[in-house]
Amino acid sequence: MSTANVKRVKSSDIELKERVVAINRVAKVTKGGRTFSFSALVVVGDGHGIVGYGLGKANEVTDAITKGIDDAKKNLVKVPVLKGTVPHDQSGKFCGGRVFLKPAAHGTGVIAGGAMRAVLESAGITDVLAKSKGSSNPHNVVKATINALLSMRDAYTISQHRGIGLKKVFNGQ
Repeated sequence: MSTANVKRVKSSDIELKERVVAINRVAKVTKGGRTFSFSALVVVGDGHGIVGYGLGKANEVTDAITKGIDDAKKNLVKVPVLKGTVPHDQSGKFCGGRVFLKPAAHGTGVIAGGAMRAVLESAGITDVLAKSKGSSNPHNVVKATINALLSMRDAYTISQHRGIGLKKVFNGQ
């Protein structure tokens, strides 16, 4: 999340919904047998353009999920949502995970795979066409999706940045 236009949000005054994307069990073999540990990838969002992800690790699944939710609340960002869809085509990349997001007409729904779907629905995007290319690792797909959403700019942001009116953004004069 090292994009220049990242808008961080405080989680104190927002009603957030959590979604568990992936739970992973790892085993450490010791003299006394196998010791299992769990990691949980969690996405939280308010459904109105605010989304974040977090990773929690613990010896119990519920503890890992709780830690993941706490971590996700520390990493909340604001993404542009325009009439329930994304403002324009955008691709995102993180390690081997590559994603492509495309705006869709109202009523299309969220056409996206598992990890991408969790991020997009948590952000409040209701209509989008999305494709995950490359790695299907949920960690990389979630990070690539957030990267793509953070790279998007709506017309109002562009007009503020350039110091011109909204009509001039569309007309180009």
